[in-house]
Amino acid sequence: MSDHRFGNRRRLTTIVALTCLGILGAATAPSGALAARTGRTGGVVQQRLNHLVRDDGFPAALASVRGHDGDFRHYTAGVGDLRTKGRVPADGYVRIGSNTKTFTAVVVLQLVGEGRIRLDEPIETYLPGLIRGDGIDGRHITVRQLLQHTSGLPNYTSLFANGFLPYQHRYFEPRELLDLALAKKADFPPGTKWEYSNTNYVVAGLLVEKITGRPMAEQITDRVITRIGLRHTYFPGVGDQTIRRPHPEGYAKDDPKAPLTDVTESDPSMGWAAGQMISTPSDVDRFFTALLAGRLLAPAQLKEMRTTVAAPEMGKGVRYGLGLMSTPLSCGGVAWGHGGDIPGYSTSNAATEDGRAVTIAVTELPTDLAQIGHLNAAVDAALCE
Repeated sequence: MSDHRFGNRRRLTTIVALTCLGILGAATAPSGALAARTGRTGGVVQQRLNHLVRDDGFPAALASVRGHDGDFRHYTAGVGDLRTKGRVPADGYVRIGSNTKTFTAVVVLQLVGEGRIRLDEPIETYLPGLIRGDGIDGRHITVRQLLQHTSGLPNYTSLFANGFLPYQHRYFEPRELLDLALAKKADFPPGTKWEYSNTNYVVAGLLVEKITGRPMAEQITDRVITRIGLRHTYFPGVGDQTIRRPHPEGYAKDDPKAPLTDVTESDPSMGWAAGQMISTPSDVDRFFTALLAGRLLAPAQLKEMRTTVAAPEMGKGVRYGLGLMSTPLSCGGVAWGHGGDIPGYSTSNAATEDGRAVTIAVTELPTDLAQIGHLNAAVDAALCE
């Protein structure tokens, strides 16, 4: 599935953002007293979306910005369907890719808080004999290293390096994804460096299922989605290749010279606990602000989640905790989030401790550094300008 690998292209970025291919106005316009506080920011966000659509060629972009006061403003640009030229739905459903990792990490850390998992315990303790391969030994890989991407486990999504389209409707069992990774050599000895690998979160999902005796999707739903009232976020069931409406269509191509293919209906099982979920931009904002506000984790576990290591692949100054990234802002301080790529959709998000947040989605994966840089700038501008 090209070099993007469910968000691994963020080795080139700080946080990613938005946009589209036919310029429409903001989905909602500020009014009254709120306009005085958000008008300039709203104008900046819309301008960035328009620029990214017009100059970078994304079919569509949609953004949701949460202000200090908890109010949301939604913006769109481009067309939601290249065939019909339909409008981009404001705050529509999109596949959120590797943002799923943060949900998975929250569940693991909740189990840590319950005393059922220990972060610095080898994964072998919980999944005996499962993690074995060339240079790979679960007796030397801790739960923390999985969540932190310091395990050295190779990335199974290299399977898609030569193209996604042959696998668009292919269902993968989680153990099959793990087996793809274990057929390769370890990338490095555990704990010696940082390198993004979706395999880490497949193992984390298997860990959750072993400890709870329940499906991963159910645990995320009960422990996170229902708990904080996310009404437009879900983990698609087995065999569900659709996206709830309203949504923009998602597009991909394996050959840069080929026309875009509509990949809206795809089997997301290749992501599972690393990248299967669907949400809306505003719900992603709600999730990350609730997380930072301590509504999902006890203080001790939230502190562990925010204890970071350098993640140079992601961009200058970016650091990675346990399923959560921190990124410097141009206006000072840092923003927390993750971001996610899966063929057809790329989402970027960032939230601050004072309750501001932005999530931007585009309906095709970025393919060059210029696009990524423009997306980064758009997210930063939404929080800083």
